[in-house]
Amino acid sequence: ATIVPKELTITQIRNATLKINYGGKKILIDPWLAEKGALPGFGGTINEHIRNPTSELPMPVNEIIDVDAVILTHDHPDHWDDAAKKVIPKNMLIFTQHEKDAQAVRSAGFSNVKVLNEVTDYEGITLIKTLGQHGHPKVVEDMKELLGEVSGIIFNHPNEKTFYIAGDTVWCEEVEQSLKKYHPDVVVLNSCDAQVIGNESIIMGKEDIYEVYKTAPDATIIASHMEAVNHATLTRKELGEFLRANEMTQRVLVPADGESYTF
Repeated sequence: ATIVPKELTITQIRNATLKINYGGKKILIDPWLAEKGALPGFGGTINEHIRNPTSELPMPVNEIIDVDAVILTHDHPDHWDDAAKKVIPKNMLIFTQHEKDAQAVRSAGFSNVKVLNEVTDYEGITLIKTLGQHGHPKVVEDMKELLGEVSGIIFNHPNEKTFYIAGDTVWCEEVEQSLKKYHPDVVVLNSCDAQVIGNESIIMGKEDIYEVYKTAPDATIIASHMEAVNHATLTRKELGEFLRANEMTQRVLVPADGESYTF
């Protein structure tokens, strides 16, 4: 077995898919492993005629799935897809946000599925489940079946920086409370301002990132979930321009697919 150094390393793979080294474990978040253009665009969203994913994976699949565990913040098809179900070993430890998602994963043949409690101990790593909103109240209410429940995760370990994956959420009270309660050193935000028809955002855009930036003045922020889905409306280039204009580049990172950071 490879020895994983005890330092937080985050690799942006594609979309919300991240590979993390933390507390001596390798953890895969929200695997979306389809080939570029393999899937139709999401119906009821902006640019639904464009096929998904809109970008290639930056590394071989076998490298991506070489992990100790998988965490699904929620089971939307761009966070957990048929390609992932095919290639991830059926005995892989998979954490889900609740029993409903766990049942769906088990029904795909996975045998080692655990539901995250509010606080879960994973071999010395503390995983704290957080709440979010997959859109502003009106759109979430109107599209409840489609958008469903989402979660985020705080990672804690005595030898590591505190790390927060906010998940598929807009800026909301739940995110603000998580930042103020846990004071994470590193925050990953899903940031492409994905929109449904009617120009309603369902995940963070520039202004949401700015709110997090102000609320967590000591945190490094990583903008993930960029340029991979048909309904993304914010590009890395446009976000970069916003960060420069607002002098935020010191603390907000916009990784390319395949790029890693160590903290």
